[in-house]
Amino acid sequence: MGEYLPILILAAIATAFGIGSLVGSSLLAPKKPTPAKYYPYECGIIPERLPQGERFPVKFYIVAMIFIIFDIETIFLFPWAVTFRQLGMFGLIEMTVFIALVFVAYAYVWKKGGLDWGEGVGAEAVLRRQAANEARAAAAAAAASGADEEVARAG
Repeated sequence: MGEYLPILILAAIATAFGIGSLVGSSLLAPKKPTPAKYYPYECGIIPERLPQGERFPVKFYIVAMIFIIFDIETIFLFPWAVTFRQLGMFGLIEMTVFIALVFVAYAYVWKKGGLDWGEGVGAEAVLRRQAANEARAAAAAAAASGADEEVARAG
């Protein structure tokens, strides 16, 4: 039990720091809610619902998962780097096979277009979609004001 004591102390300190941070931020945070604070903000783009039938592009999430997979595979290089002299030729061959498999997986993802953002998800596409939505909103507003004028003339 004595050899695990430093780990338990570190876990206790980490838990106390986490709880203390949450309590401190809730006590010290300003408490003046405004509508702007409750409005969602995503990368400078006003979030909006997609029209019925338009699918949300999941390419961002696929690229994120690919990044995580390759990142985890890269983490396996660190233990090998620490003990590569003790492993000798066996360790070198095993790591060469591992890196070759990672490279083959990377080439496969690249060939299949997993790293391509494609049409409809780039910055230009977002700007085009925003302009189209603004044009639709302006047309709807013009139609509504035209209908109001007709009602006023009829009344």
